[in-house]
Amino acid sequence: MKHLRTVEDVMTHAVISVDSRAPFKDIVETMRQWRISAVPVISGEGRIAGVVSEADLLLKAQGTDESRAVSAGQLMTVPAVTVRREVTIPEAARLMALGHLKRLPVVDDDGRLIAVVSRGDLLKIYLRPDADIAEELRALIMAELLPTGSAMVHVHVADGIVHLTGSVPDASLSNILVRLARTVPGVVDVTAQLDEAIPA
Repeated sequence: MKHLRTVEDVMTHAVISVDSRAPFKDIVETMRQWRISAVPVISGEGRIAGVVSEADLLLKAQGTDESRAVSAGQLMTVPAVTVRREVTIPEAARLMALGHLKRLPVVDDDGRLIAVVSRGDLLKIYLRPDADIAEELRALIMAELLPTGSAMVHVHVADGIVHLTGSVPDASLSNILVRLARTVPGVVDVTAQLDEAIPA
């Protein structure tokens, strides 16, 4: 399985968007048809002008909207929270969590919409096979341990949970290896039982 590290690795290229002139009912129908909770609003140059979400539309249903907004351009939230394709998956996840967002439009350097990434897309990293995670982690650990001399670290991965056992020449190295393991895409958690090796 391909290493999933950035938004580009998981984003959805088939983007559903609306023009800023799209009427209220068309926006509702678009969301219903494609089963999405928000839709990017595109300007004439293909750049993203804003986003209309279910929350924006529900102001009408609540009877609290006095703005008389009836088109996407009037209803949309601006500025739109967007992300670049090279952003890492953890960075995109943090952005979604902070903004309580379910989807992020992906834009190019000129602000043009090229894709969308959803919470479900970001979760694809956890479909990575345990064997792939273990293989990558073993290579990383070997590179980390080469300068340290004697060490024997065993890596076992089950359901995305990494188990490190064995011995290291310095107790501080155990924390370093745990942090290293957490950076590997697809890792759910890390446990470590690493004893400090006693020099012969």
